[in-house]
Parts: sequence; structure tokens; C-alpha cells
Amino acid sequence: MGVMEEGTYFMDGNTACAEGAIMAGCTFFGGYPITPATEILERLTNRFPEIHGSYLQMEDELASIASIIGASWAGRKAMTATSGPGFSLMMENYGFALMTETPCVIVNVMRGGPSTGLPTMVAQGDVMQTRWGTHGDVGVIVLSPSSPQEMFDFTIDAFNLAEKYRLPVVLLSDEMVAHMTEKVNIPVKEDVKIIDRKKPSVSPEEYLPYCPDEDLVPPMACTGEGYSVHVTGLTHDERGYPVIDEKVQNNLVTRLIDKIRKNADDILRYEEYKLDDADIIVVSYGSASRSAREAVDMARERGINAGLLRPITIWPFPEDRIAELAKRGLDAFVVAEINFGQVVYEVQRCSEGHCPTYLVPRMGGSIHTPEEIVDRLEKIDNNEIQTEEGDA
Repeated sequence: MGVMEEGTYFMDGNTACAEGAIMAGCTFFGGYPITPATEILERLTNRFPEIHGSYLQMEDELASIASIIGASWAGRKAMTATSGPGFSLMMENYGFALMTETPCVIVNVMRGGPSTGLPTMVAQGDVMQTRWGTHGDVGVIVLSPSSPQEMFDFTIDAFNLAEKYRLPVVLLSDEMVAHMTEKVNIPVKEDVKIIDRKKPSVSPEEYLPYCPDEDLVPPMACTGEGYSVHVTGLTHDERGYPVIDEKVQNNLVTRLIDKIRKNADDILRYEEYKLDDADIIVVSYGSASRSAREAVDMARERGINAGLLRPITIWPFPEDRIAELAKRGLDAFVVAEINFGQVVYEVQRCSEGHCPTYLVPRMGGSIHTPEEIVDRLEKIDNNEIQTEEGDA
């Protein structure tokens, strides 16, 4: 069967993610069952025989991410999927993949935590973990879908970004988005933009595995293609050989950060809703943004000029846009997220003191109601707001 035929289907977010992976050219999945991400694994186990893909159930999440790193270096487009506790176990090899510039996709379907927490219920507590969970300084790309359609589309985007910039890209979903069922439009394959990793244009004798082009991304030769490949998590030179040296460390890690930072205009994505005349801007992402959008409409009906900024790439963060909005004299930013404050502190940092930032928190288990958010907006509009624990 290959990719699904063009058309409109009813499917949940996890199924849409699996189909997006197939459309993007994924032919290897290494994973371990975990709620609420297991449906991705199950869908691919059924579909991969049709496209000559390989599924490997590993003994745990550490081995799962190790397997996709190996598959990527063997030339496959590879993916794993997990949730909070499993993502925690992947952190060491997340850093290894960043250091070795290994393109792959990690899907994290967030659930309530910490620890085992609420395995079957929604939360958004892993946002900062995607940015700072592995030790050392890194540049990362993290996409946040809010619907099954975006689970399909953003999975393709995640593979394209992983291949283009040579790094593991995280698709940061949540239980609500993963398990809701909505219409998903599957396009004709020929209409979908697919990006593959750059290959060397020089001979094997001239090839330096970590010598970057102008975009700061090195061409990638895989095993079996006639090139010498050396893969190590140690600080390494352009040959890939370990060099324990301050200068080499500075050059290498700076480039790993700059290939994201200096290409941010190409990577960065966000959605704006009714911002032109907004006095109060709600910042929200993932499933919580669906309630936030409804809250903006309700607030407008009550005479409050509210708007919504939805980060699609949480990392890199839309810091320049937030700074620009803050300087125009807003009454406040209001961040609605299903945690006790993560993105709210980024919004506060980027607003640079030009306006206050408030949090509408939830501890997990369900999404905000639009009324909860509107209540916060009304209090700000009426100057009744008091700084509460969790506000920035």
C-alpha cells in the first residue's frame, strides 16, 4: 500500500503521526510501549511490512533511542516515540545524537508527572526538558502540534528539519492531541516537500565528516557508502576524531548552537490570532491552545481586546516577536499551559519588563476550560489581578 491514498480520513493524533512518518520516508522505528504513545508503535508495526520498513521493539527507552541513532547512520530515516518517563531515560543519547549530528525524530506524547504520575491523562510538563534535559550546551528544534492534522504535518516537518540540520528533532505532543479523533487530510505524495540529508560532493579521500558548509551543517556520509565514518560523543575535530582541547570544544559546540540560532528564520514558526489590536495576549501551545483560542473569542465578546500567540516551534522560541509585541504597550501577556510554569518564564524574559506576564496553570489531568482563561483576562482588564504563586 505504501503511503495512504489522497483523501480525508478520521484518525487520532497518534495514527496521524505514524502516517506522517511513512509519508516523510521513515523506514525504521525502534521503541518500547508506553502510554499514551503506544498507538504510534502499533500503527507502524502494521504498516511497515507494506513499505519494507523495519520495526524493532527494544528492552527499554535507552536502547530505543540508541537503535534509531544506529539506523540513521546506516542511512535510514528513523524515529522513536515515548512519553515523559521514557523521554527521561533517553536524555543521555539525546545528547549523543546532538553531539554526533545524527538526524532522527523523537516523539514525546506528554502525560501527567512527575514519575509515573498520570499515565493516561494530559499534561505539558516536559517543555524545558526538551531544551535542557541533556547536559551541556546545545541547539534544539522542538515542534508542538495541537491537532491530529498537525500531528501528520509536523511529523513530516520534523523529519525534514532533522535531515536538513542534522540533529534529533522532538515532536512534543500531549495525550489530548494524541488521542483525539478529527479529520486529517492526506495529500498526494508528489505534493509533499521531502528533504533528505546532504551527501558529500568530494571523494572519500577528501571527505571530512564534520566539516560544515556555509549553513553550518556538514554533509553526511553513512556507513556502507564508501566513506570513512567516525562517530563519537567526545569533543571531536572535523575528521570526527576525539580531541580533548578547549579550542576545538569552543568551535564545535558553538557551531552546534549556531546552526540552529543563525538559521532561526528558516526554522521558527508560530501562529497569530487577532493580535493587530490586542491589549492582552495569550500565549499557549499544544492542546491548551485550543481552549486559549476559544477564550480569545469569548473575551472579545465581553469587550476585552485579547489575542493569541501560539508557538509552533517551542524551540527555537519566538523571542523577537514577543519582544516586539511587548514594546507596543500591552496590558499583559497571559500564558496558559498545563504545568506550573515553564514557557511563562520565557515570555517574561523576552518581554524585557515592558509588560507583566501572568500564568494560568494546570497541574495535569485535563486541559483548561476557556472560562478559566477568560476569568484571568477579565481580572487583568479590570485591574483586579493579584500576583499569585506561579506568575512570572
